[in-house]
Amino acid sequence: MKKISLIFSFILGFSSLVLAKTDTIQVYSQKMNKTIPNLLFTPSVYDESLTYPTVYLLHGAGGNYTSWSGIADLQYFADLYGMIIVCPDAGVTSWYYDSPIDPKMQYETFVSMELVNWVDEHYSTKADRNYRGITGLSMGGHGGLYLGFKHQETFSVAGSTSGGVDIRPFPMNWDIAKRLGSYAENKEVWEENTVINMLYLLDGRSLDIIIDCGVHDFFYDANVRLHEKLEQRNIPHDFTARPGVHNGDYWKNSIAYQLLFMHSKFESRK
Repeated sequence: MKKISLIFSFILGFSSLVLAKTDTIQVYSQKMNKTIPNLLFTPSVYDESLTYPTVYLLHGAGGNYTSWSGIADLQYFADLYGMIIVCPDAGVTSWYYDSPIDPKMQYETFVSMELVNWVDEHYSTKADRNYRGITGLSMGGHGGLYLGFKHQETFSVAGSTSGGVDIRPFPMNWDIAKRLGSYAENKEVWEENTVINMLYLLDGRSLDIIIDCGVHDFFYDANVRLHEKLEQRNIPHDFTARPGVHNGDYWKNSIAYQLLFMHSKFESRK
């Protein structure tokens, strides 16, 4: 009888543990009136009696919610740091904007509000900005800083790897004009919605920032200019320039540093 009791106690103790799996979660966007797929990674032993920090990892132009899973072993990082990693789908070239001209492209609201709220309701997260980060590559690097800067009530850490942090030199590229209108006719909108012009939103204390870019990347100059403007305004940030171009090999390496940075910030707030 004692043996049976011990077995039963073990089963009860294990019942709150769920073996990890990569979930494809379907989240309805009320603002866009459509359901959007997203990839979500939990630690290998996911215990619903615990809570976990969350990192939102954004894809680049031409990509989708599966792109990061083909670049880096996100399950490894979820296990290593005990965090939940969410890879949203944001359309091929949404630029993570709430487009003023395209009601089907409202991805600022989707990622920073609708998706965050859904994940917090359905998973055992630390539903607190102090334990929530966002970063991404290329277009997603723009998104990580754009959403991080604009939604500091939601995110406490924001990052970018190879990010398009100044969209103005590329008025004809990556469908940006389809999101904001042409630069020639909507200059003010472009100026207001490029990351390098948004530093006025930062107080140097509320948001931890990490930026990196390969020295042979076509976005390198813009990232250096962003770094210099942050320095001029005495805004603390982590900036790294390392050998590399705009490709998966670079991002596979850089994301390891970014997730370590985010983990260290989450740990410091315990």
